[in-house]
Formats: sequence, C-alpha cells, structure tokens
Amino acid sequence: MVVGICVGETSLTEVTFISDKMPKVGEYVTIEYDDKQVLGMIENLIRGNDALNVDINDFKAIQKISSIGVEDNYIRGKVKILGDINDNLRLPRTPVLPGTEIRLADSEILKDIFKVNNPLKLGCLVNQSDVDVNVDANPILSRHLAILAMTGAGKSNTVSVLIDQLLGYSVPVFVFDMHGEYKDAEFPNGQVNVISPKINPNYMAFNEIRRLVNIPSNGYIQERHFRKAFKQAKSMLKDGKATTNNFLQIMYDILYDQSLEEGSDRQIVDVMNKIDDSMDRYSNLFDKNASNILSTIKAGYVNVLDLSQVDESVASVLVSHILRNSLQRSKDAAHSDNKQELLDNSVFFILEEAHILAPNKRDSDSKRWIQRVAREGRKFGLGLCLVSQSPKTVDHDALSQMNNMIILRLVEPEDQRHVQSASESLSQDLVNQLPSLNVGEAIVLGLMSKVPTLVKIDEFKGRRHGDDMDIVSHFKNIKERKAEELKRQEQETRDMGYDY
Repeated sequence: MVVGICVGETSLTEVTFISDKMPKVGEYVTIEYDDKQVLGMIENLIRGNDALNVDINDFKAIQKISSIGVEDNYIRGKVKILGDINDNLRLPRTPVLPGTEIRLADSEILKDIFKVNNPLKLGCLVNQSDVDVNVDANPILSRHLAILAMTGAGKSNTVSVLIDQLLGYSVPVFVFDMHGEYKDAEFPNGQVNVISPKINPNYMAFNEIRRLVNIPSNGYIQERHFRKAFKQAKSMLKDGKATTNNFLQIMYDILYDQSLEEGSDRQIVDVMNKIDDSMDRYSNLFDKNASNILSTIKAGYVNVLDLSQVDESVASVLVSHILRNSLQRSKDAAHSDNKQELLDNSVFFILEEAHILAPNKRDSDSKRWIQRVAREGRKFGLGLCLVSQSPKTVDHDALSQMNNMIILRLVEPEDQRHVQSASESLSQDLVNQLPSLNVGEAIVLGLMSKVPTLVKIDEFKGRRHGDDMDIVSHFKNIKERKAEELKRQEQETRDMGYDY
C-alpha cells in the first residue's frame, strides 16, 4: 500500500514525504529506487491545512472557513532510512529520488528481518501484531543492556520476560534483587536459586574491608594496625579459634587487647572507633560459614541475591564484592588459555535499582565495579543489565557502555536527555515518542536488533511479586469484615433477649 511520496531534498539517512492517508509513527516502509529496496521507519508525522495556516489571526475567518468545509488537508512525515533490504541493511550510497513512492513494508519482509541467531522473543510490533520481535541473545550477554522506564510502565514485566527467555538457553542469570520481587517468582523455563546476602570474610580482599571501615589509603599508621588485625582475624577464623561470626568484632577485640599494652600507639583506638562505627552497619554482613557466593551460582537458574532486607551501604558492599570476584575469576580463566573454563564462568548480572547501585553524582564501591564490568566484562563473558525507573540518576559512564536498550515510557525531559546522551542510536524523533508509549510498549535498539523497533512486550506468563498493591481493596475488605462482625454481635444481643 502506498503511504506517501518523497518530496523536497532527500539524504542518505532520511526523507520527507507527503501523504493523503494517515500512517502511524513506528511503521516500517519500503522505498524502491536505483535497483534497491530500502527499509525505513516513520519517525515523525504532521497534519496540516493550507487554508487554515498559522498566519490567519481572525477567529471568525477561521470559523467561517471551517464551517464551509476544508478538503486540502495534508499529512507530512519523515522516514529514517534503515538500510538496503537486499544488502544486509547497509545504508545506501545514493539518496532517494524525489517523487518516489513510499509503501508499507510487507509482513514477510519484516518477519525475515526479525529472524536472528539465538532469538529471544520480546513481543510483537506495536503496529503489526502478526510480526514477532526477536532479538539476538549474544549481543545482550556480551555488550550489555539497559531497561529504562518510569514507574508503572512495564519495566518489571520486561525484565521477567527477558529472564525467562534467557533461561531457555540455560544462561546463568544473577539478579541483585533490591525489593524481593524475584525470590519467590516462578519462571516457565527455569527455577529460582535464592542466595543469602552473606559474605565469608575469607573470600574478601583486605582493601574491601579497609574501605568498609573507612581507613584512608594515606593513613599509613592506621592501615598498618588494621592490616595486622585483619590477618590475625582471618587466621583465627581459619583455625576455628574465633568465638563469634562477626568478623569486625574479632578485629575490634584484637585491637582492644593491643591497646591495653603499655606504650601502645594511640591510633589503635582511632581504628577501634572506626570499626565500632561500622559494626552497626555491617555486623550482619559477615558469616564465617557462608560459601563463596560465586560457587553457589547455578546455570539454567535465576540466581537471586535477596537484598530486600539490607540497607544501601550493605547492598553496595555485596555488589562490589561479587562483581570484583567474578571479573577476577574470569580474568584468571582467560589467562590460563582455558576457553571452556572462561565460558563456564560466564554470568549475566541484572542490577535492579541501578540508580542506587551506580549513582550518577556520587562515588560508591558498587559504582566503581559496575563501571569496570561494563567496560571489561564483554572480554571475559560477563554481561550486565542495568534496570532503573530514574535514568537521569544512573551513572552516565556505565549507561553509555550499554550497547542495547529497551526503553519504555519516559515522560521527564531530563530522563530523556540523559538516555539520549548515552545512546548514539536514539534519535530525537524516537525520544519524542517516549511520553506517548502505552504500558508495556517499548523502543528497542542496539546491537541485539537489526533495526530500531517499537515493540509491544509480551505479558510474563510466570509469577512474581513486583505488581502494585491493591490498597483500596485491602481496606475495603477490612471495612466489610468489621460491618459483618457488628451485625453478628447485634444479632447475638437480640437472641439473648435484649433490645439493642
């Protein structure tokens, strides 16, 4: 079907067209010229009328023209050129000839475009529900992904659909679950492996714990006392001589005994005070009986680290610890030239509430290691997915390393600008569509898809706990139960012969 004719000056990347029919933004079109069949996407539409132009300032004149009836309405649109269908979607070297017809793309052409290796089915085209949208799993796992949306736009459903599709390939998925949405979830393609948020101090590096206790890197005397206590505490845990699982308490007791010695350094007390301040925050973090968290990851499972009961500082410690150890383990495997071991260590990390774990305007341990994995992870089989409902507060460096994006509805202009600055594939016309997306609709772009796409995300078929609470029904039921109880009491009073 012809939807328009190219007019004006055309370029290698976009054309303007005039139409007498109203197509839809996001629809794919084909343009045939110079023995090429070029695919494009409608990114912008304007409807106007020459008789009712903005130069007419007389309201009555406009009212009179309107009452007569106006037939010279026009529709002007812009098409983004995506590539030559017959040349692996490479951009053409010559622009479209003005006057060339633009036609709606045939469903069979689109179905062929969305045939990819290792497909993950996200949903269907917003404007053509008969065309499934499949994306390639490998670019997601190796080049990272961001899932961004305002609250209530369908972000959690999208994450669940993605996880379930990855489980079909037995990919080890690791979710940093900030709100306990996934610990009791049920996935059609796999099971959930819940991991306790505990760290065995034997698996922690000295610098990790030093930063927890806020011993400055240039505080050489404090660091020396702290290092000595650290080594002794680890030795006590290893030999079974510790009387408590609280690693910080063991270090405190060691330093306390040293502080009682005659002529002891006063800075020992300074270190003790810093440890004491940290114990309130981190006392429940350490467990000498806990396994190495990485050893508990199961392939083909959703490995969920439940962070719903810990505060932000503890969550940051856990994230940085896991990412640091995972990157180091994968680097060791890579340097051993054992490709099978490197593949066995591959993990796809999903970070919910990425704006908390990788904040844009302040530093944290978790942010530093998220940046490291974002930059280096693809070389070592580590994938990263940043999920957030507040894109503007997600670290820009980490976000810019996400070579794939699923963007659902975003209304706030600052969120839109932040996302656009982090993605070279997100045009201004696509940004303009973000506020008008319905719940569950998304713009999908990046290496995982041959073309930018407007997708209606499938509804997750399993079960999770991320939906909004029905607060009104809850209190309505309470009110109804109270009314029923009052009626019952009144009836019992009448049955006893009293006039209530």
